[in-house]
Amino acid sequence: MEFTRKILNLLERNATYTAKDIAELLGEEEVCVAEEIARLKEEGVILGAKTLINWDKIAPELTVAHIELRVTPQKGEGFDKIAREIYAFPEVRDVTLMSGGYDLMVTVVGNSMKDVAMFVGEKLSTLDTVVSTATHFVLKNYKVDGVIYAEEPKDERVITL
Repeated sequence: MEFTRKILNLLERNATYTAKDIAELLGEEEVCVAEEIARLKEEGVILGAKTLINWDKIAPELTVAHIELRVTPQKGEGFDKIAREIYAFPEVRDVTLMSGGYDLMVTVVGNSMKDVAMFVGEKLSTLDTVVSTATHFVLKNYKVDGVIYAEEPKDERVITL
């Protein structure tokens, strides 16, 4: 299990690592690492690989919002049916069942705040099972998925002798 966790931790930090890279980092045989990665993919533990992009540098107009939803669970299906309905929208990046004052946290991406507001008003809040929504717009990312986005300020102090 420790071997598996080490592989997963490395892949989670950098999805571009090859089996050879991981084997070198862990001091293991490449074939063992490759077989373990293949097994983890087959079992659905590794669901895919993703590149983390700082969209603010390339498309600063993109708007991300986290939307708290209170919903009415469906008889016999709980929250699963409404979650499937919500994650089918192309604007939706994430849907998570939560404990606390709301049921689902939905992350939405749009071309502007108005686009996100229109999505919430016209598509999300009109679903029969949605009781209420609360939208929180992301203003700035500092750290996402363990990666620090904020650039460190340069030390501009002058050394005098």
